[in-house]
Amino acid sequence: MASTTFVPAVTPAPARPEPVERATVDWGRTNYTPAWHWQEDFVARRLAGEIGDTLVFTEHEPVYTLGVRLGAARHLLWDAAELTRRGIEVIETNRGGDITYHGPGQIVGYPILSLAPHKDLHAYLRLLEQVLINSLGSLGLAAARRPGQTGIWLGPRKIAAIGVAVKRWVTYHGFALNVNNDLTPFAGIVPCGITDGTVTSMRQELGRECDLAEVKQVLAAEFWSLLPRFFSETTDHTDKRG
Repeated sequence: MASTTFVPAVTPAPARPEPVERATVDWGRTNYTPAWHWQEDFVARRLAGEIGDTLVFTEHEPVYTLGVRLGAARHLLWDAAELTRRGIEVIETNRGGDITYHGPGQIVGYPILSLAPHKDLHAYLRLLEQVLINSLGSLGLAAARRPGQTGIWLGPRKIAAIGVAVKRWVTYHGFALNVNNDLTPFAGIVPCGITDGTVTSMRQELGRECDLAEVKQVLAAEFWSLLPRFFSETTDHTDKRG
């Protein structure tokens, strides 16, 4: 059975740990760049067989991240002075997708997962979407996919973004679920390059603060529950948006 024990961590784990089973870890509040480096360390250790598949949770300090999609930088609307005033970093990343915002109160999930048994990136994206759909359903929100877009929506309102990278079939980066975060910074970008929708959060939809620990527990349970089914599927490189 997959472990769902949350282990607070604010520094990278030792360089050469003992091999472990699958695990869920919580880094707490982090700046984006160190967390990115920690992900890369986990990827290297996963490739070396030093750790098992790992689901990492964190909340980032305010930051806009740009994916590798062409033209992502054009979707940053606020100038340098405004960014400085608001204390928001801007970082170019190697994940898929466009521009998005991360900040306190938003749950970011980074699965460090070997896809070697099922080399299908499209199916992996659909897995992450299903994890979010199921989790939000358990928490009282009927979320869904949107044809032609990666991410999770409540009608025209986007509540979760997804952007991943893969190194030798080990995944990193992942998803960001708006829970209790301030949505104002999304006004400084065209979120994910989408012009025909808005951004929402669990707090806005439910009309109350949500327990972040509870949401993480639900996300972890859904992730580890759906993962065996993902690996048992026949590889299919079509885009299963449903």
